[in-house]
Amino acid sequence: MGSPEYFEGKWAVTVYDTPEGTATIPMRFETVDGKTMGYFVEDASGSEKEMSSVSITDGVLTAYFNITGYDVYLSLKKVDDESASGSLMDMFVTEAKKVK
Repeated sequence: MGSPEYFEGKWAVTVYDTPEGTATIPMRFETVDGKTMGYFVEDASGSEKEMSSVSITDGVLTAYFNITGYDVYLSLKKVDDESASGSLMDMFVTEAKKVK
């Protein structure tokens, strides 16, 4: 089951078949004092933006954030030690791989 420790660190999150095509979004999650925070890189500048909220319930991470002018949410569930899967907006298939 996905825990805050499992999701800790950097991830390459690929969202398939959106209207703009398939996109990989660099993301990072950290838990401090029991609160999980998320960050993502929206463009080539490489600068991180903070997500609006992140929660982990029953092993599923749910993150809310605004990207390219859209408020979206992402869900991820552990597949194995190095990968997770889920969806963006319950519409687009999403796969995540841990970044070493």
